[in-house]
Amino acid sequence: MGKKIPAWQAACVMLFAIFMLMYAVGLFELLFGEAWRCANPDLHVPLVISAAAAAIVGIINGYKWSYLERAVISTISRTMGAILILLTVGMLIGSWLAAGIIPAMIYYGLAILSPSIFLFAACIICSVVALSTGSSWGTAGTLGVAFIGIARGLGIPEPMAAGAVISGGYFGDKISPMSDTTNLAPAVAGTTLFEHMRHQLWTAVPALCISLVGYLISGFAMHSAGSANLESIEALRESLAMSFDLNPVLLLAPVLVIVIIALKIPALPGLAAGVALGVIFGSLLQGVAVGDWTDILHYGYAYEANDAMVSLGGAMEQAQYDLESLLAHEALRGMLWTVSLVLCAMLFGGVMDGTGMLASIANGLLKFAKTTGALVTVTVFSCFIVNLLAADQYLAIILPGKMYKEAFEDRRLDGKNLSRCLEGSGTVTSPLIPWNSCGATMSSFLGVGAGQYARYAFFNLITPILNILYGFANFTMVKISDERYEKILKQREEDRKDELSVLEG
Repeated sequence: MGKKIPAWQAACVMLFAIFMLMYAVGLFELLFGEAWRCANPDLHVPLVISAAAAAIVGIINGYKWSYLERAVISTISRTMGAILILLTVGMLIGSWLAAGIIPAMIYYGLAILSPSIFLFAACIICSVVALSTGSSWGTAGTLGVAFIGIARGLGIPEPMAAGAVISGGYFGDKISPMSDTTNLAPAVAGTTLFEHMRHQLWTAVPALCISLVGYLISGFAMHSAGSANLESIEALRESLAMSFDLNPVLLLAPVLVIVIIALKIPALPGLAAGVALGVIFGSLLQGVAVGDWTDILHYGYAYEANDAMVSLGGAMEQAQYDLESLLAHEALRGMLWTVSLVLCAMLFGGVMDGTGMLASIANGLLKFAKTTGALVTVTVFSCFIVNLLAADQYLAIILPGKMYKEAFEDRRLDGKNLSRCLEGSGTVTSPLIPWNSCGATMSSFLGVGAGQYARYAFFNLITPILNILYGFANFTMVKISDERYEKILKQREEDRKDELSVLEG
């Protein structure tokens, strides 16, 4: 172990990382012109360079490389479950495309949904599914992919559709007792699961209602502007019907996966069952040869335009080319880019966490927390900073939770206030950051960059703001009694004695 790294050094590393990432995503080119253009706008190398800078600062302050390496491996190990889910969802999408499951969802969705209510309906449906399964990732990787296809057919911008999917998915995830983050936040903050769930409804429900109103307004605005082309929609549906056997039984696959996960079967086996259903339906209904499945699950399903339909010209020709791009997905191989991005982000996050620089930044922010509103603001902002720098929503809940637990208690604030802040920023802001594991995953699933859909993920943008407003207004900020606070102080003293005895032993 090295010595405590000064806050100014941690801040320099943070600013350097932000500079590198802003340069990589092209923000400087946008602001300052062609001279600041990044030749290869990719986030992997900037994250590795930032990790190297953080490691150099750590070594200068006495941290050995062997310790930093263990810190990085420990951080990466926390994401292995998410990486396995990511790879499985890649195979799931590939199998569901070849089996006609996603095409069937698009086909029937185009018949039912209209442009005016599409965004509203997508958000509501994803909310219900994520609430049932406790998984925003599973929702986006299944229904989300179909909704993007429906949006394209209806003439709705894909970033808007992705924003609605993510808003609904994260609302359901955030209030589901089966969600990992919903269980993690109260555990860190020192409250119970159901106290936490009830308390965060005060922010989650208003944020969802505001989001739904926004999606309705956007939908009716697009409908009145005539963004949907009915001829192209019908051509797309006809092309789908001629290219796949769209038996309604195909819709059983997503229903069964939702039921499997809702029955508290772990997400990975549940998604693997979805892959198996895709293989079975694909072979039985679409005539996919058994020997082709290894290529499909690895490289993806390749739809080729039907020459007979292309020769018809007009809307049918365009529909065929739309299907080629709509159904193009690289399955497992397509997820490897995202996996490598997550690993690079964890490399940086592991060094920052292991050297204590993240904690140093959080401690520096705590100096500004003079009031309840300021404390809530600092907590929300800290969660976002950890998401930005460590690129991991679990760290964005755990680190600020540990840092500010005593500050909330000393202000006589119940632990459920802290847990609401942790989820209201640590969880919901994670998909808004391109290099965060959640942002990279959502982009891979939906085929839309985080920078494009972030402005339309209304729920994810509104929830942190409501938490801050509630803090300054002292609204629903539940207090603890003096008697309970005395018990907390006694428990702290006992915990410190235990830690001291362990160190001396």
